[in-house]
Amino acid sequence: MNIKEQLRDELKSAMRERDRNRIDVIRQVNSEIERIATAPGFSDEINDDLYVATIGAYAKKMGKALTEFEGYGDRAAEAAEKLRFEVEYLSQWLPKGLSEDELGVIVDATIEELGVTEPSAIGQVMGAIMKQHDGLDGTVVNKLVRARLAG
Repeated sequence: MNIKEQLRDELKSAMRERDRNRIDVIRQVNSEIERIATAPGFSDEINDDLYVATIGAYAKKMGKALTEFEGYGDRAAEAAEKLRFEVEYLSQWLPKGLSEDELGVIVDATIEELGVTEPSAIGQVMGAIMKQHDGLDGTVVNKLVRARLAG
């Protein structure tokens, strides 16, 4: 069963269960796919690769928003919880990434390889890591590089 069919079945199930969070996130993904497919110049096929890319981009955007909302404390707790749900729920259709520990090993090796110790070298380390390892979450890598170079 392809992702489009899975999402259709999930939406039906969510509607029967009156699960507002699932309904909202599935409809948002479907809207994103529709927006991409109707954009001028789009000539690709709507397939699982497009769904994975779209879900990944949306989940990343919501992950960044979640970080911001968490900074607002109790005032934004409800919105942050909804974003957290969306990111976690959508992860089932995304390829599994590296854990923070695995990313930490890459960060440590790159820092050692480049011989840098100053926090001002963050860009150099980030560039080397992202160039060598396609598909990593730049936000997490940046956080780890900053932590390693800060102390």
